[in-house]
Amino acid sequence: MSATVMGVPRVSPDAAKMRRHRLWILSGAVVAIVVTMGLFVNGAGYYIKPQAERILSPRHGHLKPGGTVGIGLGIAGTALLLLIYLYPLRKRWKWLSKKGKTKRWLDYHILMGLAAPAIITLHSAFKFHGVAGMAYWSMMAVVISGIVGRYLYNKIPRRLGEAELSLDEAEKMRAALAAQIAEQNVLTREELEPLLALPAREEVQRMPLLKALAVIIALDARRAWLIWRVRRHAGRHVKNSAELRQAIALARRQAALSKDVLFLARIKQIFRMWHVVHRPFSYSLAVLAAMHILVVIFLGYF
Repeated sequence: MSATVMGVPRVSPDAAKMRRHRLWILSGAVVAIVVTMGLFVNGAGYYIKPQAERILSPRHGHLKPGGTVGIGLGIAGTALLLLIYLYPLRKRWKWLSKKGKTKRWLDYHILMGLAAPAIITLHSAFKFHGVAGMAYWSMMAVVISGIVGRYLYNKIPRRLGEAELSLDEAEKMRAALAAQIAEQNVLTREELEPLLALPAREEVQRMPLLKALAVIIALDARRAWLIWRVRRHAGRHVKNSAELRQAIALARRQAALSKDVLFLARIKQIFRMWHVVHRPFSYSLAVLAAMHILVVIFLGYF
């Protein structure tokens, strides 16, 4: 039970830090979206012109990659890219690994990893040729593989402290959730059965890794649809909306955890394979981006 001060629940230091962290991430995302959309809308008339006509535009000197705005966006995008590489370096530098929690670093890594491509796209003025174009498409490959990696990371059951759960611990948690749902007696067995239906363990073990990944994604999409259907159906016979929300939240968590436990070994295998793919993209991006910057500085090509 949480301590109280004059009847007001006291928030633990960890919970307060997590709230501040989420506020920073949300604020950063809002700023990135607003700035990117503002810059795009402001320059849309220039960006939609064919390349040959842009030279005649009065905005060409500002919005071209080597223009006043273009260079500023390039510097901002490069700075974000450099900050992105702090996350993998953190694993190698002991002094840096002691700063903050891994999940919080990962959240900033993802935020900057999504903001940088948007800014660099505007910096390029949608021109993707030469070394700069190769660096750009390497960056997009890093972004796409990063999104896949984050998705897989979320599929590995963890404690609140972000420590990875063992299979036995995850099974016990799943059983506890099932017991809670049974005690509530809000959702019927007919409503829960489709939500908890999963492939046989032997079938999962025989699946090729790419098929396993496709099945995991399909089950997540199917669960979202079934949760909506359960909420709609159960709302007809459950009058207490608070109880219904709690029961559905528990059912969603049990369904997700049951699936993650079933596919845990396959998810870990896919995650290891993902590292093999993601790292070369990251290294090639760093090399190509450095080449592009050097060409611009020493040859003055814009």
